[in-house]
Amino acid sequence: MASDQPIRVAIIGLGFGAEFIPIYQSYPGAEIAAICRRDRKGLDECGDRYKIQARYTDYRELLQDPRIDAVHINSPIPDHAWMSIEGLEAGKHVACTVPMGTSLDECRRIVEAQRASGKVYMMMETVVYSREYLFVKELYDRGELGRLQFLRGSHQQDMDGWPDYWPGLPPMWYATHCVSPCLAILGKHAESVVCHGSGRIREELIGRYASPYAIETATFTIKGSDVVAEVTRSLFDTARQYRESFDVYGSKKSFEWQQVEGEEPVIHTKSTPEHPIPEPEIAQRVQVPDYAHRLPEPIRRFTTKGVYSLDQGEQHLSFTQGGGHGGSHPHLVHAFLSAVRGERPALPDAETSANWTMVGLCAHKSALSGGKKIVIPVW
Repeated sequence: MASDQPIRVAIIGLGFGAEFIPIYQSYPGAEIAAICRRDRKGLDECGDRYKIQARYTDYRELLQDPRIDAVHINSPIPDHAWMSIEGLEAGKHVACTVPMGTSLDECRRIVEAQRASGKVYMMMETVVYSREYLFVKELYDRGELGRLQFLRGSHQQDMDGWPDYWPGLPPMWYATHCVSPCLAILGKHAESVVCHGSGRIREELIGRYASPYAIETATFTIKGSDVVAEVTRSLFDTARQYRESFDVYGSKKSFEWQQVEGEEPVIHTKSTPEHPIPEPEIAQRVQVPDYAHRLPEPIRRFTTKGVYSLDQGEQHLSFTQGGGHGGSHPHLVHAFLSAVRGERPALPDAETSANWTMVGLCAHKSALSGGKKIVIPVW
């Protein structure tokens, strides 16, 4: 689209999605053209608050609005795929929260819809825009980590009390937060996966998705690399403070994400005969910087705070549990709008979003088959 025209974005889903409204409103060359929510009362409250006139309770009606260039979907997980497909088919650029879909077929259909439309599709994966990931990627790109030897991701979260499509959800169906950094740092796709389920959730949780496991742990190979990654995921009946983590083991230095909220991560430096390091000094806590300087100035402030008023207790649970998602929200908006303008490719694009999502989908299939190796499809 012409660079002198504002990109007109519609936000779909106003729970977590409302976190992004002021970011788009502050972004140079963008505007919120419309909002969409099934609940009219909540829709009007949000519209009044942010002074947005165009309001829809019907997504398909919104897609007919010619003023809208792009949709940013923050709907429940079962709606991600069909909303993305219909958005692309309507000629809109699509940003969608994770995961891309809940089946291999849904992932394939989104990739095909993106190719047919020529529009941008970007899965809004927070971790690869978090300050911790950006810090590790910077170390790797500078050569400080040396040769990568192993990658590990973990995403553990207590989903009791969340909306009704969550209870019993297979852990690996929602694995992109731990899968994505392992693949993004190498810029490669996963090739095959082996996964085992462990433990058992409450009987009343099992029936909906026929998934009994409390924890699923997968190991996956990476195409064109000798590096293997391991990821662990839990949603119910497992005692653990919220954690999204990413550990990187290199030949020169290794990075380990902090164990609990409020700590700092650790850098391990290899001792060599040329540069010996006393054992107690190999591991050092490190302060991760903010990366707001990479963003347009008007949205830099959003890396360190949410958009809701803390004193009114309005923060969305995904934001508070996720520790602010590492300041990633304005980076996601900048990356998506830059891709819409044609200034850089979407990261992740449709094919990469599918691969990151299908690692988890195939991992769950592997767990159900007793750890059988599953080759990840290539669309």
